[in-house]
Amino acid sequence: MDIVAIIAGIVALAVGLLIGYIIRKSISEKTIGSAEQFAKNLILDAENKSETMKKEITLEAKEEAHRVRSEAEREARERRAEVQRAEKRLIQKEETIDKKLDNIERKEESISKKEQALIDKNKEVDNFIERQIQELERISGYSVEEAKGILLANCEKEIRYEASIMIKEIESKAKEEADKKAKEIITGAIQRCAADHVAESTVSVVPLPNDEMKGRIIGREGRNIRSIETMTGVELIIDDTPEAVILSGFDPVRREIARISLEKLIVDGRIHPTRIEEMVEKAEKEVNTIIKEEGEQATFEVGIHNLHPELIRLLGRLKYRTSYGQNVLKHSVEVAHLAGLMAGELGLDIKLAKRAGLLHDIGKSLDHEVEGTHVDIGIDVLRKYKESEVVIDAMAAHHGDYEPKSPEAVLVAAADALSAARPGARRETLETYIRRLQKLEDLANTTPGVDKSFAIQAGREIRVIAKPEDINDEEIVFLAREISKKIESELEYPGQIKVNVIRETRAVEYAK
Repeated sequence: MDIVAIIAGIVALAVGLLIGYIIRKSISEKTIGSAEQFAKNLILDAENKSETMKKEITLEAKEEAHRVRSEAEREARERRAEVQRAEKRLIQKEETIDKKLDNIERKEESISKKEQALIDKNKEVDNFIERQIQELERISGYSVEEAKGILLANCEKEIRYEASIMIKEIESKAKEEADKKAKEIITGAIQRCAADHVAESTVSVVPLPNDEMKGRIIGREGRNIRSIETMTGVELIIDDTPEAVILSGFDPVRREIARISLEKLIVDGRIHPTRIEEMVEKAEKEVNTIIKEEGEQATFEVGIHNLHPELIRLLGRLKYRTSYGQNVLKHSVEVAHLAGLMAGELGLDIKLAKRAGLLHDIGKSLDHEVEGTHVDIGIDVLRKYKESEVVIDAMAAHHGDYEPKSPEAVLVAAADALSAARPGARRETLETYIRRLQKLEDLANTTPGVDKSFAIQAGREIRVIAKPEDINDEEIVFLAREISKKIESELEYPGQIKVNVIRETRAVEYAK
């Protein structure tokens, strides 16, 4: 029974599998058929749409082609019309040019006739002149070139002789009058005015009681010297110089503050960053007080009042400023006195001249802090504090940077030159001095007609020995003037240089 049941189950399973296979096959055949039909429908739709799109595109292309052709035809018509207009204009211009050419040809014919007539007349004139010249040559016995050379030589000799005599007379007369008046003004001004001068330097030396103090100034790991340099803006140089410390800096006011601070610290003995800060503050107050007092003293000495307090302070700063070894504050006071004295001699405004002279170098008090020349700085400062235009003009023109607009401006420039150029006012290094003397002699030696030259009177005079065979007595005036012009154009010097030309002829014979 069990075997029959197993066999019956197997048969039933096989029948079920067969029936399932038949059913699945029929279902899949139906699905495939519907899919194929769907695909055929899609293909037909796509073909219909593509036909429609092709027709639309073809229609649009035809329309675009028609539009392009229409525009091209329109542009072609416009260009043809423009070409026709241009052709008409060209035809008109050609007609005008033809008419002008006809006129020009007629004028050329007329000019040619006139030119031929002029040529004929010129030939007649040339022939006449040639006959006259031949007649003159026959009468005088000289050719044209010979006569011309003789006339020019005689004229040149006469003119040079008369010119040298005239130059001598004019120079002697001008020197007599100018020297007399200048001596009166300058001697009177210098007699009433004197000033002390200090040497210009960018360093200050502070003496020490002993060399041990150098170590205390440096401090542990250099903290003291760094504090001093940071607070004062001045560099301390501690080297092998015995019992001395050098302060180096371009700002003279800061250098003075550093010097006073260091001297106070050395006397006090307590040198550390806190104490350094206290001493620097005290030194700043002290220097500011000195600056104010010096500015007030300068205005009192010159007799100028109602100056702006800031201008007085800037004047006081000039006490610590030097130029070529000349103290600028003393120089300003001196210029004020000189300008005032000359203004009095000439009948001008003495107070105004003194005021302009005192303030003429005010820009130098700020030229370490502000960009620009001391003239431009001074103009800005004086305008800022409402100084008069005459004072500003005199300050601006004292070095020739601007044209003077008033007599006081000319006097300030002259007083500035007098104060700077007088002997002893300014210091020059030996090397610069020697170079200037050598260049002075070289300028004279390279002039034609000079045998040798010597710079004397500390470069205030150049003595030139002329070659007697090349230069006559009348020509030495021109030689002196030529050398002086070369010196003025190629050398820079204070004051003036005298050019002394000497021509000497020696005859030597021995009695036997």
